Order: sequence, then C-alpha cells, then structure tokens
Amino acid sequence: MKIPSGSACAKLRLEIPGVCGYKTGMTFWDRITDFITRAPGSALSAMVEAIRTVFEGDPQLRRRVAFSIAIIALSAKMAKADGVVTQDEVRAFHEVFSVPRNEQANVSRLYNLAQQDVAGFEAYAQQMANLCGYGGPNCMVLEDILDALFHIAKADGVIHERETEFLQRVAEIFDIGDDHFEQMLSRHAITGDGNPYLVLGVEQGAPFDEIKRRYRRLVAENHPDKLIARGVPEEFLAIANTRLAAINAAYESIEKAQVRA
Repeated sequence: MKIPSGSACAKLRLEIPGVCGYKTGMTFWDRITDFITRAPGSALSAMVEAIRTVFEGDPQLRRRVAFSIAIIALSAKMAKADGVVTQDEVRAFHEVFSVPRNEQANVSRLYNLAQQDVAGFEAYAQQMANLCGYGGPNCMVLEDILDALFHIAKADGVIHERETEFLQRVAEIFDIGDDHFEQMLSRHAITGDGNPYLVLGVEQGAPFDEIKRRYRRLVAENHPDKLIARGVPEEFLAIANTRLAAINAAYESIEKAQVRA
C-alpha cells in the first residue's frame, strides 16, 4: 500500500496500522469509524475522495472501505426517502451488513453519522461512480451497491414511490441503463410476480439452450468469490445470496414452463 506522508496524515487526520500512529489491534470497522470521526468538515461527504488519496497503492482495500462507506451513507439517506425510518428497514440494513454482534455498534454509529450529514445522496453516489469505474458503464461493484439498496427498500413490504425515484437516480449516476434497472427491479419484485425472463435478461421466446447459457453465466458472475474480488467485503455477501436466489428462482420458473409446454 502507498504510505501517506506525515502532511497527508495531518490533513486527513487518518491513522493506518503501523502508520500515522494507528493502533494495530483495531478491527476493520474500528478503523473506518476512526477514519470518519477524524475527517475534517462534513465527515462522510468528503470521505470517498480521501479514500482515493490515502489508499491509492492498495486498490482492493480502497474498494472495500469505499464500498462499506457508500452502502452506509446511501442506505441511511434512502431510509428517509419515504419519510419514515422503519424497524424493518433497520433490520434489512443489518441483514446486508452481516457483521459480528460486537461490531454492530460501530456500523450503527456510521449509519447515524450519515443520517446527520448535510450532504445529499447524489454527492455520495457520484463519488462512488468516480472511484469505481474509470468511466466504464455498469461497473459491477456499483450494481452490488444498488442491489443492497433494493434489499433495504423492500424490507417493509413495498418499494415506495420515493424510494423508487431514489434508486432510479442512483442508477442514473452509476450509469446503469434503464433496461438494466428494470431487470434489477424485477429481480426484487416483492409479490413474486417478477418477470423471470427479465430477471435473466433474455427474450421470452429465446431458445432454452440460450436461456440455460445465460443462467450459467449469471451464476458464475455472481459467485461470492467474484464479489469479494471486486471489492465487496465479506460482511456484505448477503447481496450475492439474494441475487443468486432470484436468478435460480427465475430459471426454475422458466424450466417448469418449458416442461409444461
């Protein structure tokens, strides 16, 4: 990892294990919490850019930290999108964050900081888009973030209109196209009536062999190891599990329809 200079440490008020006076016994979430609370100004709103600077030489750690902060910030902002933060949404947030019980206080602290931050959600989303993809559309880690937000949005049994607008705006900033967004929306259909062909991204009249190839490709692309490789922390692998469950259910629905035909 590129080691920041003393002036960089002072500017960012950052401590890294063995660098800038950071204690080596701290956990990942301890470090993020300490990082944020020491940042000058509006703590979270400038955080992604600070991550880019400090972790320039360690892209995997940079993505992991940035992903964690992005989910915390955006989910906290979205929880207010329908005007009420429900216990279901808080529970769903903790389902996405599969962290040990002794770390939940740190995660909750970051969540509360994000709710109090005056910066708008669009600023967080744009910073993540800038950090992620070097201008490439549909950067997969951005889809992972949007998937997590969908999971939280549907926690109270309905994706409210204002939440849908929030998700659409985030998708727009992430350069996720309308067709791709509709595919994700169908994957998260609460009533179970999502279009299985849309979930898999295939035409309804496509040959079954083509559908099977597409299904296998999606399963391979969304294996938990693939998510970890692109910077999704292990604590967030509920995203992979829910996505794979939807993909499997869609394929099984199509397969049964083919047998009946």
